[in-house]
Amino acid sequence: MAEYLILIYGDEAALGKADAESFNVMMKGHQEFGERNAAALRGGNALQPTATATSVREDSSGGFAVTDGPFAETKEALGGYYLIEAADLDEALAVAKQIPMPAGGVEVRPIRTFD
Repeated sequence: MAEYLILIYGDEAALGKADAESFNVMMKGHQEFGERNAAALRGGNALQPTATATSVREDSSGGFAVTDGPFAETKEALGGYYLIEAADLDEALAVAKQIPMPAGGVEVRPIRTFD
């Protein structure tokens, strides 16, 4: 078995405009996803909005530049993730397709292991 990180991206503006009922439907979908896939789930969390992000980059002098905001400016921002265990990419994709993503999509990436 291998581990995969499923990164959940969404349009924060669209999610911020969602009414309470739409938000509750999405959250219920995540709860049901977790229940259906409990055996494969190794962890996961929702992230605070990108307005709360702080980015750190090494600068040319060997120091660090610390700036408010996300690492990259994009329309769809990283909003959360699930860490899962799956036999292969096809199985990981089958799990990823079950994630509620009303205003975005997901990215599936294998976890690198070092021997």
